[in-house]
Amino acid sequence: MTYIELKDSTKKFKTGDTEIIANDSLSFSIEKGELVVVLGASGAGKSTLLNILGGMDTNDSGQVIIDGENISTYSDKELTTYRRHGVGFVFQFYNLVQNLTTKENVELASEIAKDPLDSVDVLQQVGLDDRIDNFPAQLSGGEQQRVSIARAIAKNPKILLCDEPTGALDSQTGKQILQILQDRSRNEGSTVIIVTHNSAIAPIADRVIRMCDAKIQKVETSGQPSDINDIEW
Repeated sequence: MTYIELKDSTKKFKTGDTEIIANDSLSFSIEKGELVVVLGASGAGKSTLLNILGGMDTNDSGQVIIDGENISTYSDKELTTYRRHGVGFVFQFYNLVQNLTTKENVELASEIAKDPLDSVDVLQQVGLDDRIDNFPAQLSGGEQQRVSIARAIAKNPKILLCDEPTGALDSQTGKQILQILQDRSRNEGSTVIIVTHNSAIAPIADRVIRMCDAKIQKVETSGQPSDINDIEW
């Protein structure tokens, strides 16, 4: 069942007298519960696409249909509600509040959600139930990223958007993060979208969207994604 569909979505930016096309007539569809990798070099338009899917930015033309709703027509207030309840965000840099504990960081997100999950249960899912009272400075990079994923999951979002979530991690820790994201897709039915320049991640995806120069180069689907332990970093 198609859950996300873009139809000729275009986004432009102006720098002085120069107009830059960041997304050029993007069209693709994503099924509910898929793990999707959006792959491309820096400047390909990946992060702009992620921001538009997440309601943090709006396109200039075309449609962005999420679960039957064209969010490109939403008001600022409607986009805020969409971001708050429907989307979880995971970034390369963890954006944790340094003077809050692991549990408190996760609770920040669950407090604004409509149907949140229990913060301790979510931390247990990502293997951090023994670190709930630690502060970010007491955690490794991989542990901090798991807190940021727990924070995103605690909102109980339908869509999990991840911008280079393994970019600051070594290969072993990065694979642990990818396993959590894949489990979220497989076991919980969340639609997980990972934006990355790292082509090694592509084989684990149900669908790979390749971007180049603001355009969709190719969309590939896989009936049998690779095991995360088998990918070469």
